Amino acid sequence: MNRHSATGPARICVTNAKGGTGKTTVAINVAGALNDRGRDVLFVDLDPQGNATEGLGLVDEYDAQPPTLFDALTGSPELLGDLVVEHEEMDVIPSSIDMLQAEHELTIADLIARVRTGGPAVDPATLSQFAINVTPEMVRGDHALDTLDRALQTVSGYDYVIIDSPPFYGKLTDTGVFAAGHILIPALAEATSERAIELLMDQMAAMEHQTGTSVETLGVVANRIETTSEDEMMLEWFNAAFPDSPVWEVRKRVALQRAYTQGNSLFGHDEACDMADVFADIAATFDEQFGYNEVTA
Repeated sequence: MNRHSATGPARICVTNAKGGTGKTTVAINVAGALNDRGRDVLFVDLDPQGNATEGLGLVDEYDAQPPTLFDALTGSPELLGDLVVEHEEMDVIPSSIDMLQAEHELTIADLIARVRTGGPAVDPATLSQFAINVTPEMVRGDHALDTLDRALQTVSGYDYVIIDSPPFYGKLTDTGVFAAGHILIPALAEATSERAIELLMDQMAAMEHQTGTSVETLGVVANRIETTSEDEMMLEWFNAAFPDSPVWEVRKRVALQRAYTQGNSLFGHDEACDMADVFADIAATFDEQFGYNEVTA
């Protein structure tokens, strides 16, 4: 059970630092599948590039004036509810161009936490001089990865929060994973995915050690599957590497890109696609795990 589900929505971070895995497409279609089952979904685009924001037809919001998600993450968590944008399938917290500075800010916040808990004898106020928003007052504990978690606690009315993480390792990705407590891993069926997933697991272990929390892998989405021997070998590897987690297979379909271009998931798109069944199965599995057993759509 999600560590937040007793007091709020189930939170899931879709993450893989390897580029080109279709992470954003997976995140959007999982959110769309949950909505299709009657769930109220909040989608958080944590990626500074804003691909999900664009893929949901919200390009103008990416260039919006402050306050933005950047401000909610770096000092004003109470702003998050004011940033919600309605989409026909889900509510969205869009990314923005300001998020390009988020990694820098969160790194400074983490340094402030470290010097307060036995690090170098540096005045935290000195560090905050190098920040845009971050101040010593916003850093509450022995790490600063709780900013998205604190912001999400200010919104209510959702069954799920789906977080699309950046395609790189760092404080911003850790902030999304910490807030969720659960991850879904999209991966390509190619040999380079082995190293990427091993690095991801190492990163999750380091984050767990730093924060004293645990992260659960909900499953792997083997994306853009084709009928090749390499794909078959990688599917075997995924199942061996995650023996206690499902591995879903999403095959290459033009309809997935067309839905993205239209600003929707497959479930809000007017073109039928057999891969919708895979995402529907992912949503049904999540509903069973998090206690939403009745389809209300």
